[in-house]
Amino acid sequence: MKTSTRTTALAGAVAASCVALAVAATGDVPAHLANARVETRSAAGGLETAFRAAVAAARAPAWIGYAVPTEGRHQMCCWESTDSVGLGCPGCRLEGHGRFTVTGDADHRSDRTLSLEGDETILILFRAEQGRLERLRTYSAGCALDAGGLPVVWLTDVRPAESVKLLRSLVASGASEDKAGRVGEPALAALAFHADPSALEALMGLARQDASGHVRGQALFWLAQRAGSKVAGVITRAIEDDPETDVKKKAVFALSQLPRDEGVPLLIDTARKNRNPAVRKQAMFWLGQSNDPRALAFFEEVLKP
Repeated sequence: MKTSTRTTALAGAVAASCVALAVAATGDVPAHLANARVETRSAAGGLETAFRAAVAAARAPAWIGYAVPTEGRHQMCCWESTDSVGLGCPGCRLEGHGRFTVTGDADHRSDRTLSLEGDETILILFRAEQGRLERLRTYSAGCALDAGGLPVVWLTDVRPAESVKLLRSLVASGASEDKAGRVGEPALAALAFHADPSALEALMGLARQDASGHVRGQALFWLAQRAGSKVAGVITRAIEDDPETDVKKKAVFALSQLPRDEGVPLLIDTARKNRNPAVRKQAMFWLGQSNDPRALAFFEEVLKP
């Protein structure tokens, strides 16, 4: 397996502009990955194999990462407040919490804004220590990252469908019950951002079949962000068939996240017909939040003497 190593330092010269960084992020190693000892490895032989080997080899703290295309455009980075948006290239510290701002130099001031439209690539990073997976984080490609001086194994040649399979395994293997939700829940969210068609199938499978009601509810939430008739069908089946009332209520909330022309009629139908009073109450609550004329007409109908 061919590897190469380089060391990057957190300095102004490393990050001249966010535009340059966002473009570079689509390459093998993100150029905006600062304060890191980076080693590249190819995952052409299979992501699962390369990933598990990197985790097993991480005796001291280390990060493992790769990039995949995302569904839609997203902006996932770190800001202290909305006032800081656009003032420089925002960056996140992988170790602990906090942000930093890459300001570039005086000759590149016009290039230092981050695209408000978001990026079409996401970076998925895993923290490993003592041969175990500790944490998962997801960022948009234009976000500068400070690795805190730790090693970073960057996997190239990653097939998106293999990333979907890996992330689903982290959710369904019981990692969803990990302390503080540092692996399972972020894995589910990262899965939802994938552009690969297999991601939608994986989300639907988790929503229907996962043994954990919490995971089923979270999968329903992320499904609602994708919209579409196939997604709506999975959500309504959960309302009817899931054995846990809490999951049913989360499915009702998921309906409220669909585009109005999809979600409002389904909420009205649920409020009118569902046999579970807690579910009907939840549907009415979200109808009340919709400010939709069809919801008002429904309330007028049910409140008639």
